[in-house]
Amino acid sequence: MTYSTLDPVPHTTIPVWGTGSNAEQHRHAPASSAIGTALTRAGTAGYFDWLHHVQAAAGCTRPIRLVGTLETTHPRTGQRLILRDTLGMPDAAIYKACGNRRARVCPSCARTYQRDAYQLLRAGLVGGKGVSDTVSQHPAVFATFTAPSFGPVHARVVSKHTCADRRRCDCRAEPCRARRNPTGLCAHGRPAVCWVRHEAGDTAIGRPLCLDCYDYDHHAVWNHHAGELWRCTKQTADRHLARLAAQRGIPRVIVGYDTKGRPRTKPAVQLRHGKVAEFQTRGAVHFHVLLRLDGRDGSDPDAVVPPPAGFTTDDIEAAIRHAVAHERFDTPPHLDRLTGWPIAWGDPDKGLDIRHIALSGHRTVTDSMVAGYLAKYATKSTEVTGHTPTRITTDNVDEHADPDGDHTARLIHACWRLGRPFAHKAALLHSRAARAPEPGERRQPFDTPWNCPDCGTRTRYTACPSCVAERQANLDTQPANNRQPGPYEGLRRWAHMLGFGGHFLTKARRYSVTFGLLRDTRIAYRREHDHQADTNPGTVRAAEHTTEETTLVVGVFTFAGAGWRTTGDALLANTAADLARSRRAAGREELAHEAGAEMVERMAA
Repeated sequence: MTYSTLDPVPHTTIPVWGTGSNAEQHRHAPASSAIGTALTRAGTAGYFDWLHHVQAAAGCTRPIRLVGTLETTHPRTGQRLILRDTLGMPDAAIYKACGNRRARVCPSCARTYQRDAYQLLRAGLVGGKGVSDTVSQHPAVFATFTAPSFGPVHARVVSKHTCADRRRCDCRAEPCRARRNPTGLCAHGRPAVCWVRHEAGDTAIGRPLCLDCYDYDHHAVWNHHAGELWRCTKQTADRHLARLAAQRGIPRVIVGYDTKGRPRTKPAVQLRHGKVAEFQTRGAVHFHVLLRLDGRDGSDPDAVVPPPAGFTTDDIEAAIRHAVAHERFDTPPHLDRLTGWPIAWGDPDKGLDIRHIALSGHRTVTDSMVAGYLAKYATKSTEVTGHTPTRITTDNVDEHADPDGDHTARLIHACWRLGRPFAHKAALLHSRAARAPEPGERRQPFDTPWNCPDCGTRTRYTACPSCVAERQANLDTQPANNRQPGPYEGLRRWAHMLGFGGHFLTKARRYSVTFGLLRDTRIAYRREHDHQADTNPGTVRAAEHTTEETTLVVGVFTFAGAGWRTTGDALLANTAADLARSRRAAGREELAHEAGAEMVERMAA
């Protein structure tokens, strides 16, 4: 038997990973392809330096590239000691992760945001991260607030669950809209009932039975004012608890004195919350809220103290139900609806869900369950409705808004139409001119009446009430200026979010720590980790000299672009980040296994 003396492995002109007998050359891969650019990058002499340079943003989908200088100066004299420019760095730029919280935009940054949200929310229930551990003894509930009905929509309702996991529910659902109707049709001649038992994931869920019957204007305005409704609801619940404390004979707490020496007092109890907003499939926002009852320390307003004895989670639930049942308000007049729209929560019996939180126990809502549930929704947006949020302007509004389109297109159109400029001021002028002046009402007349040049109406107002609609139509064709927005003009700015302009995770100031503190802690840990891994014994770090005089590092950077330079760079960076995450996950699993084995040994002993 003989063997060929030729090398069975094709020779490569570019250095690649692995031994020569395992190297494979992609002869037909063009230089502009992902594999071609990746091989080109991996074959350069400074590949490992580049990989270490982009480590902080390796898993990001669209990292931010910054260019500028890092200047190290003396803190007292201001003398420049070191000047480092990004021109001497790989790619002549610094890569920074985008930090987007939406999982569909950047899964890596969204996962970091989700973990921070979990730690932030859980620390407000059990302590840690700088929060006192005594908060675990405070009464706390988990409440869900939903929007009212704006029209019948397809839904999947399960009266009794028999599944083990709600996320993979396969239980038999009830008929969607099995309501008896004399004609079975709505005012537009469409079926007003639905006997279908929708399965999980059905695209019809959340869509109206009749698009023309659905109140899109009210829906858009409710989303826009949902944040204000929550603020009023929390205030009402706080007042209810304050009255309850007064009825139980608990005195108010002195928090200070005014200029005349009179004491300023506040109730002895207060609610502190962590709130996450989530979109339903119908496009209405609803809130998941963690509510914790705290006491009040008059000498230290930042202290977290337990509430007076006798307060339980039942008191919190009673306060929330009282606030939901009584809190409502009407929006200011609009040109399309002079009486405004009513803003209130949904049916308290069906749309309000309150769960009492327990730190342990079987079939109870625990702190880890709630924190994980809220952190998951903090990385989502309007994707559940089938709409990917993209900033809507006058240039692309026709692509997203359509008065005769589907459910989401009509809702976006309602936001854009109701948010037109000056609609609020025009409605006020129209409503004042349409009714007789009330006793004591002061109008704003001119010195002399004037005749409208368009319709000839004689009036004393700044705008003619007869042709205000035509003037409004002319204003709609003009771009909005940078002026103080009215109560509805924000609808155009947040039309891509279906009218909701609030942040998806908010909290009370003293409920827990902040995202900024968690980020700073992570940065300090990474710097310390890099310092421990540094083999140069002469390296001086500012963290080692907190009590001594150190140098000052000032960075001046400008935006150079977003995204990786090539698809090959993205492939290499994301692969390295995935391998690092896999190693960390394996390490955590091994530590958890060792901790579990140690616990078993202790219990056996």
